[in-house]
Amino acid sequence: MTTSRPHTLFSFGTLMDEQVQTALFGHAVPTSPASLTGYTTRPLPITDPSVIATSGLDVHLTLRRKYGAVVEGAVLHLTDQDLAAADAYEVDDYARRRVRLTSGESAWAYLDAKPLRSAARIVVVGDSIAYGRCDPRGGWAAHLAADHIAANESEHRVFNLAIPGSTLRDVSEQTPGLLAARLPDTLLVAAGVNDSALPFATAQTGDDALAYVTDRLDSLAATAFGHNTRLVVAGPIWLDEERTRDYEGLRFTEERALVLREAARSWCEENYVDFLDMWEPLRKRTDLLFDGLHPTPEGHRALHQHLDTLGR
Repeated sequence: MTTSRPHTLFSFGTLMDEQVQTALFGHAVPTSPASLTGYTTRPLPITDPSVIATSGLDVHLTLRRKYGAVVEGAVLHLTDQDLAAADAYEVDDYARRRVRLTSGESAWAYLDAKPLRSAARIVVVGDSIAYGRCDPRGGWAAHLAADHIAANESEHRVFNLAIPGSTLRDVSEQTPGLLAARLPDTLLVAAGVNDSALPFATAQTGDDALAYVTDRLDSLAATAFGHNTRLVVAGPIWLDEERTRDYEGLRFTEERALVLREAARSWCEENYVDFLDMWEPLRKRTDLLFDGLHPTPEGHRALHQHLDTLGR
């Protein structure tokens, strides 16, 4: 016999309404007051007739990040079945993610499904591709920063702290000391291509690789949670192994990069973390890779356009 697990869900809108709860769960659910620091709300038009019928509203609220703001609401205490019903009720514009309440406790909340659209202060950590190597304009992260800051110059910030040569191990060890001074609400981790060469050497198995990636992502998730920051993971880009061959003593292969991609994607799915798949924009586009590994300026623009579609 399967026992239902208890869940806590932070709500600030229609799910607090007992009539909505009764319609969804068949009964009102236990609630307790709670708040979420670092967020504010914005209206979200609803077009799903079933959601409108349940709530009686064609405009709901969604969360966006704002330093110093607080959203008051309540924690709903749910069963597995209740949580599944809540998931079905929320439209595709929302994604269920873990948040840290003002009390310091963890709870589920429905956030904007596009993680960079609701962000205000973004920290980028990663390797030479995130750093923007081979693009004098700073690569895809610089394009992201320009668009993001232009949308709200007074509140939006992007800090690119990527370091060429970094692995996920390096990033997971260095990131905790980088966040406090920058007050980020979103941590965009764009490392991995170096992991595909070093940890995934021929002597190691795919299982070893998966264990290594999940361990480092676990560490980054804990760091992000401790700073009330949403973790977003950007997967590796396609590489042209016919041109990389022996690159500074390393062997980069498409096979190992794909193992990393799947390990990161699977971890994100299992842990309800946003995964932005960066593989397709440059796949088989050898003209967009400077040396088979680093994008050209045009390649960086293609990555930014793809990232913008997924995240904003």
